[in-house]
Amino acid sequence: MLARIAAVRDQIRPSERKLADYAMAHPGDVINLSMAELAERTGVSEPTVARFCSALGCRGFREFKIKLAQDIAGGMPFLHQDLSSAGETDGEGGVPGAVLAGKLFDRTIATLMQVRNNLPAEAVDRAADILAASRRIEFYGSGNSGTVAQDIQRKFFRLGMPTVAYCDSHVYFASALTLAKGDAVVAVSSTGRTRDILDAVQNARKAGADVVALTRSGSPLADMATVSLVADVAADFDIHSPMTVRIAHLVLGDILSIAVALRMGDTLQERLKRHDRAVDAHDTER
Repeated sequence: MLARIAAVRDQIRPSERKLADYAMAHPGDVINLSMAELAERTGVSEPTVARFCSALGCRGFREFKIKLAQDIAGGMPFLHQDLSSAGETDGEGGVPGAVLAGKLFDRTIATLMQVRNNLPAEAVDRAADILAASRRIEFYGSGNSGTVAQDIQRKFFRLGMPTVAYCDSHVYFASALTLAKGDAVVAVSSTGRTRDILDAVQNARKAGADVVALTRSGSPLADMATVSLVADVAADFDIHSPMTVRIAHLVLGDILSIAVALRMGDTLQERLKRHDRAVDAHDTER
């Protein structure tokens, strides 16, 4: 989208050019503005914003923001050299806190918008139904994905469900062999191509268990899973890059745990109240 804006900039009206310049300079701001707010900031009318979006091949302002958010998430990697080339470092490698925070928040927000706009409601419902009906849920992940798997497992543990999280490939490979029909696995992998995860998921499926995958669309893991919640975000491993895919997977885990909690109804509420009272009493005694 940013490349398209640059390509049409000299061919559009001067009023629309103001929008092009603002969007290229502040893409992170644009995705969080309404049409009226963008018009006000750039000194143009709302019909001008609509014409600008049309000139870019978008059906409306909403589609323009979605495509711009995808551009930020997938095509604008946050790297130290990018800041340097933009003149935003202090000459010694330092970056002003406001600039750093702004870029990190912009990219993370854009990533979450991208995942939200591409998340099918039916996939969420099917995954939640599977997990709510499961006798046992195992969470698998390696590396950073293992940390995410552990975090999601803790949320389900609080729901009173029999759960466990494994980050050791040898352990989850063997554990998957012990599963049966009525059990479930939540497999987390940013690439969907980690060999150890694929082998464990294959064991689980052969044993009759369902698999909910948090991964990339079109990946081997997505193809093997019973249902997938996808986050098509590039995994960043450079020390100067934020791990936005991790944040996206954590949010997907929140969605699943809350969806399952809602399916459990009043029974869960009573259990959580007893849990909180017991924890408070334990802390008071100490």
